[in-house]
Amino acid sequence: MPMNIYKSLILTLLPISLLLGCAEAIKPTMSTEQWQKAVSKVSQKYNKKVEQELKPYFAKANINYPPKKLSVLAFKKEKRLELWASDKNNWQHIRDYSLTAFSGHLGPKLKRNDGQIPEGIHKITHFNPFSTLHLSMMLNYPNAFDKQHALLDHRTDLGDNIFIHGKDKSVGCLAIGDAAIDELFVLIDEVGKNNTQVIIAPNDLRSSKPLTSNKNRPRWLASLYAKIKQKLLPFA
Repeated sequence: MPMNIYKSLILTLLPISLLLGCAEAIKPTMSTEQWQKAVSKVSQKYNKKVEQELKPYFAKANINYPPKKLSVLAFKKEKRLELWASDKNNWQHIRDYSLTAFSGHLGPKLKRNDGQIPEGIHKITHFNPFSTLHLSMMLNYPNAFDKQHALLDHRTDLGDNIFIHGKDKSVGCLAIGDAAIDELFVLIDEVGKNNTQVIIAPNDLRSSKPLTSNKNRPRWLASLYAKIKQKLLPFA
C-alpha cells in the first residue's frame, strides 16, 4: 500500500496525536504490530538518505553502521545535541545537532505547563511517524527519579508528552529540525529504543559546573546533577 494512502487510512481510523504546544500525546488504538509497521514505513522512506548522510561520520569515528548502542546528549545552555555510538564499550562522538528552538530556563521540569525541558537520564518510549512536527520520539518523562522527588515535594502534576522532534517550536521539548529528526528517527529505530539513552543537562557538565540559577532550586538538584555528571564520564 502506498505510504500516503496508508497514512490517510490510519489517520481516519486513529486520532494519533493531540497538539499540546510542542507536545503530542500519542494515543494509539491500533496494535503494536500495526504501529511498528507505520514506523517502519517512515524509516524505509528516509533510510537511504540517512545512511548516505551518516555513514561518513561513522567511518570517521571507526564505528560500524549501525552501531550496537547510542547515546544522545542534550545541553540546554549550548543548545546542542551530541550523537555518540558504541560497538562494544568504546563510545565515539559521531556528530552534533543544534536545537532549533528552546523554551524555559536552565533547571529541571517540575510541573505541567512550566515550559521547562526536563533534565536527567531518559529513554525513548515511542516513535510518532505522523507527528504534526514532522517526526517525533517520546521520552519517558517523568522517569523514576522525577516521580520519586515529586512525591517527596508533594507535587502531583508533573506534566508529560515530552519529545525530540522536528520543526522549530518548543514548549518543553527538544526541537532539532526536520533533517536532524530524520537521521535520529531512522537510526534509533534501527539500533533500538532499548539500546539508546538520552541524557539532558542544563549545560555541558563535562567542562563546567551547573549554571542553573540558585533561585528556587529544588533541594535535590545537586543530587540530580551529580548523577548526570557521572553518566557523562564515558563521553570525554
